[in-house]
Amino acid sequence: MAHKDPAGNEKETIARNKRARFDYHILETFEAGVVLRGTEVKSLRDGRANISDAYGVVRDGEIFLLNAHIDPYVRGGYVNHEATATRKLLLHRREIRRLIGAVEREGLTLIPLELYFRKGRAKIALALAKGKKLHDKRDTERQRDAEREMARVGRTR
Repeated sequence: MAHKDPAGNEKETIARNKRARFDYHILETFEAGVVLRGTEVKSLRDGRANISDAYGVVRDGEIFLLNAHIDPYVRGGYVNHEATATRKLLLHRREIRRLIGAVEREGLTLIPLELYFRKGRAKIALALAKGKKLHDKRDTERQRDAEREMARVGRTR
């Protein structure tokens, strides 16, 4: 599933977090590298990952990804990795400082939106987000239904 983004880079999507935009107000997005072990990379190349329950945390001035599930590599043998291990994310120092401030002071959450390969490197699109309340989710659903209805009426005319 490789496609080019606006900057012209090839991007091969591995996993998407479909519920993120429904459950959270996305304020800002960042692209981060992911520190992986050998069998994790091979499993990702097979497309065997799930980031729907994952989230980012700040520990000792570094950003980590928790609950990201990368299936053990089928032909990994005894050197296979743990499926839900904590993985370090690679960001610029100023981005890390900004995320630390937002998470600790403003009470925002780090949510992964998409896991992909760019130029052979595993990257993750990480969003700084604020959780939606139930009424916000209902509003979003109503808005989506109205747009769908208008598009349907527009097609029939």
